[in-house]
Amino acid sequence: MPRIHVCALNAIDATAQAIGARSMVTLINPDFAVERPAVIAAHRHHRVNISDITEPLEGHVAPGAHHVEHFLQFVREWDRREPLLIHCYAGVSRSTAAAFIAVCALAPERDEAKTARLLRKLSPTATPNLLLVRHADAILGRDQRMVRAIEAIGRGEECAEGVPFAFEVE
Repeated sequence: MPRIHVCALNAIDATAQAIGARSMVTLINPDFAVERPAVIAAHRHHRVNISDITEPLEGHVAPGAHHVEHFLQFVREWDRREPLLIHCYAGVSRSTAAAFIAVCALAPERDEAKTARLLRKLSPTATPNLLLVRHADAILGRDQRMVRAIEAIGRGEECAEGVPFAFEVE
């Protein structure tokens, strides 16, 4: 069963090795240096240079539709033989949104609300970045179902760093 794992930046090496990941997505501020784990080949690492914001803010890069389109292309090309690792700085907002988006894209028959409720169960700290979800909802033609599903689960528990978790894709 293909799995998507989510964690914070400081856990990527240990997580990648523990789960056998060979593909990884990094969602992080453009000027932030991230060292790719040795088990992830450069061509199987997709970096999304965005700030964790939900509306434009001077000096930051807001998530745009083009970021989501490139992310979706990478996710669709993932061979699903080994787990996919998705991370952001804290494992709370950008990465949880990306995992939700990936599951919605790869398993389009899954109900968005059920998927969001499962996300909340797997990660009580998840607060998916709503701007990423809005772009994905439009690109995937979900008629605001993804947005409503994430709004329905609300903010996660306050934390400095999210608890790692895994989503089964199918």
